[in-house]
Amino acid sequence: MPTKNKVLYTLLLLSFVLSIIFVQNNYSLYEKPIAKVMKTNIEEVTAVKDANNEDRIHVQNIVAELQNGSDKGKKIYLINEYSDFKALDNKLHAGNDLFVSLHDNHNGKLTGTILDVKRDKYLLMIAWVFIIVLLLIGKKQGLLSIISLIVNAFLLSYALDLYINNSTLSLVWICVFSVILFTIVTLLLVNGFNEKTYAAIIATLLGTFSSLLITYLVLFITGEKGLRYEELQFITRPYKMVFMAGLFIGSLGAVMDVAITMSSTVFGLYDKNNHIPIKALIKSGMEVGRDIMGTMTNILFFAYVSGSIPLLILYFKNGSPFGYTLSLNLSLEIARALAGGIGIVLTIPIGLYTTIFFVNRKRKSL
Repeated sequence: MPTKNKVLYTLLLLSFVLSIIFVQNNYSLYEKPIAKVMKTNIEEVTAVKDANNEDRIHVQNIVAELQNGSDKGKKIYLINEYSDFKALDNKLHAGNDLFVSLHDNHNGKLTGTILDVKRDKYLLMIAWVFIIVLLLIGKKQGLLSIISLIVNAFLLSYALDLYINNSTLSLVWICVFSVILFTIVTLLLVNGFNEKTYAAIIATLLGTFSSLLITYLVLFITGEKGLRYEELQFITRPYKMVFMAGLFIGSLGAVMDVAITMSSTVFGLYDKNNHIPIKALIKSGMEVGRDIMGTMTNILFFAYVSGSIPLLILYFKNGSPFGYTLSLNLSLEIARALAGGIGIVLTIPIGLYTTIFFVNRKRKSL
């Protein structure tokens, strides 16, 4: 194994071990009291919800130990109720960490109320599984993908903070600049500084902005009839602007995927045979574009619609009309999927001819 790889794997292993140790002992960083479950005792109570369903309510008597604050090391006595469905509650086990609120001592015992479960160690484990799989399969490209993901998450967080703290700024314009940064950072980090990347960046931006423009024009012409904004009305900012911004960001990923696919395909053919005719490149590129068009649009549809399945089940279970349920819960999701689909379809010819332009320029420079 090369020395460089040994150093990388050693750093990766060291980071894994240190992060696990840190997340297991970071109680002092939290302001809320945290208690570790030491022992549980279950009592079962049955409650009939309706004529058809019976939901058993379980009551746990818990003894836990406080891990931070002035009462660190003291025992605390808690009560936890959970149902068989476990939609809004949890069955607790010894070793679980809990956020709690403290009550006064009763008969010499410190009691409290369970606020939530401390889940950072579970999230860390999932994150490490993702990182390890990505590195094993992608190697250097996987590492660069992780870096680009972290950078983009930071940029998105900064953009949202900027909007929240400056109500006069337009969220759509903030997303416009964010999309440009996301595209440049992601493609340059993952694919490097080359003609293939430049073609993909231009195609991604043209495809995304074209999709947004067409969607905006369609909504303007139709007066946004058929769109139900009920799920957005709880926010205190213009919900139509928030919808457009989310639509803009949402279509970026699929458009970027199509753009880099078209660019990689054409440049891959050209690199194998730099005398290949332009017509042959265009024909091959269009065949690839037609092959990925259907799958990419379906990916968008399933990704958006999947989040609405619980609400659809809830509405259907309560006898809501089919058309009303779909329009109320899926109108915005379908609009997002259609907007992304428009971006995908437009990006195929845009990406193809943008790449052909760079291929011609590269051929002339030889």
